[in-house]
Amino acid sequence: MIKLNEGLLEDLTYLFGLAKAEPTYSRLLRIVATFQRQLLTQDHSSLADRFTEKDSVLITYGDMVRRQGELPLKTLDDFLAKHLTNTVSTVHILPFFPYSSDDGFSVIDYYAVDPNLGTWAYVSSIGDKFRLMFDAVINHISAESDWFQGFLDNEPAYQEYFTVMEPDSDLSLVFRPRTMPLLTPVFRKAANKAQDETYVWTTFGADQIDLNYQSPDLLLDILAVLLFYVANGAEFIRLDAIAFIWKEVGTSCIHLPQTHRIIQLMRKVLDLVSPQVAIITETNVPHEENISYFGDGSNEAQLVYNFSLPPLTLHTFHTGNVEALCRWASSLKLPSDQVTFFNFLASHDGIGLTPVRGYLSEHDINEMARRTEGLGGHVSFRSNPDGSMSPYELNIGFLDALGDPTTSGEKNSLIARRFLGSQAIMLALRGVPGIYFHSLFGSRSWFEGVEQSGRARTINRQKLERDDLERELADPDSLRHEIFSGYNRMLEQRCQSKAFHPRGEQQIFLNHEAVFCLLRISPDGHEKVLCLQNVTTENHRVSFYARELNGGVGGSWKDLLSGIEIRSAKGDLAVDMGPYQTLWLTPV
Repeated sequence: MIKLNEGLLEDLTYLFGLAKAEPTYSRLLRIVATFQRQLLTQDHSSLADRFTEKDSVLITYGDMVRRQGELPLKTLDDFLAKHLTNTVSTVHILPFFPYSSDDGFSVIDYYAVDPNLGTWAYVSSIGDKFRLMFDAVINHISAESDWFQGFLDNEPAYQEYFTVMEPDSDLSLVFRPRTMPLLTPVFRKAANKAQDETYVWTTFGADQIDLNYQSPDLLLDILAVLLFYVANGAEFIRLDAIAFIWKEVGTSCIHLPQTHRIIQLMRKVLDLVSPQVAIITETNVPHEENISYFGDGSNEAQLVYNFSLPPLTLHTFHTGNVEALCRWASSLKLPSDQVTFFNFLASHDGIGLTPVRGYLSEHDINEMARRTEGLGGHVSFRSNPDGSMSPYELNIGFLDALGDPTTSGEKNSLIARRFLGSQAIMLALRGVPGIYFHSLFGSRSWFEGVEQSGRARTINRQKLERDDLERELADPDSLRHEIFSGYNRMLEQRCQSKAFHPRGEQQIFLNHEAVFCLLRISPDGHEKVLCLQNVTTENHRVSFYARELNGGVGGSWKDLLSGIEIRSAKGDLAVDMGPYQTLWLTPV
């Protein structure tokens, strides 16, 4: 513990200089000690195997499923307990705090549960059945928050909590994920006049005021928030938009060394107080920048979002060609066995395109954008330093994004098989899978929601009535039933094979341009699963030599999903695959 405490002081000195670091360090130790006493009874026995093949994360809003006359978190608790206790280990409840905009990502009060959703007791009840992931929306805070209102009222405690800039400052080097202005004018009380116009830093919009981490007081307040979340059951802390938190004029203000140092500080604090808690970083950026948040494999995030996977998977199904996906997947490396990828295909946001620049051409990216618009979706753009605009995000439900705008009247069985095939790739890759609520339950794009809200991201944020949803799930002819039952079957089989352990081996084969081929091997080498996915509507045969299958096994292979057996000849294997067919083959 002494070594870790010395590390805390080193981090603070790096950020603030020794004169400010020493008193900040003393205050931080008092905060840590308070939470250590609160959390003494926590069980840390699972640290040796933090993530296993049994782990998967459901991503959901607190009110994604609703019932009249019932608080949404209560409805969600009951619904998840009924449908997911045997297949999903963790629930990521998207921001459930009081907020003013952006569907929760403009937090008014970090310590409260939105009363329209429920109470901390309902969050705790979900935590009795599942591990919990909380959002730390700490790059910015709502303009309606007490902190920002205190800043506007010129209260001394909050004057350094926000970044104030002159409107003519040269910020041309700043990376912009949005097209709106970076600085927002506000009116602050002043001693010599009623109000003083001030410009504050707003990366994501006028209601989301960026926090100033050059203030030691602000940093301590945020660390206390993180520990409060742990005290209320969080085993995963998702650091939202974390890449932007340190501002330095004359730089891009993204991925700065101080940002990484703050995450290292957070990791040390959490390891001191509650070492079973994992940090997951949300950085929608090119792959190499994204994985930098693993640090050295022991000092930053335990999980990073695998942001390149959604657009690469989409491209693969659009083109019927697995080559780009295989090249990228073959390059995936982890700095240690303490970390892993958070694999996902859909979330509450859209499909980010920046992470595949370098893996796909601009022509390929623009083709995905045009196809999305042809399917009724939307494309969001970002501003480049030269003033040009680039596609930044596709806003469409992932199920619909896989479709073809020139085709109509597809049968549910084909739609479901194609969609489940995309999910099978995600579930098979090394890491912990993250499954968006609308993916698991087979939702389509919510075009009406976009018209109602005027926001493109609303397209995959529909709130569902529980009774209607369960009626569809019970109907064997419905698309929801077909997708949910197929998804559950994959999750059940994944949980039962140690070959899918995040610390297991992963080998990618490019044996056929239309079939994604992946061999997973358990950490002890005793279990293997050969995962095959046809990404087209055509029949294909894919073949393997015995030496490719880690020495070959002879005999037969059994599909975990259907139970069918396929004979191999002297260890060599040839498999015939139907349209969009998924096979998870294990030797028998």
